[in-house]
Amino acid sequence: MVNTMVKVNYFDHENKPQYKRSFSEDFKKKKIRELERNITSVSDICKTYDVSKTSVYRWIYKYSAMAKKQVKQVVEAKSDTQKIRALEERIKELERIVGQKQLLLEFKDKMIEIAEATYNVDIKKKVGSRLSSGTTSTGKITGKS
Repeated sequence: MVNTMVKVNYFDHENKPQYKRSFSEDFKKKKIRELERNITSVSDICKTYDVSKTSVYRWIYKYSAMAKKQVKQVVEAKSDTQKIRALEERIKELERIVGQKQLLLEFKDKMIEIAEATYNVDIKKKVGSRLSSGTTSTGKITGKS
């Protein structure tokens, strides 16, 4: 059984009377300047003044100083910008940690070299080296001597 009940407010936009509004050029220019200075966003303008995104982008094309200079303006939400900054900070932190770990590894390698030279003992295992005779398995252990 399918539930066909729909919330009444879902279709409220259809009940609103359609009317044509117009905004002055000064108003449009002011909003575009705010966009260029990152004071507001396209979605904020759309919500506040009940304007479509298409209209706002037309205003940008018509009134933006950047558009007249043929400079492409990237309009992105502030949340995206914040996410990018946070990710860049995280990358810097991880690079710093990796650098510290690399220094620590180099320090330990140097300490092993010094210890090997001082005590005349092989501490590091060399690639392809044989195991010492004391570490191999002899098979069955018996109680006989």
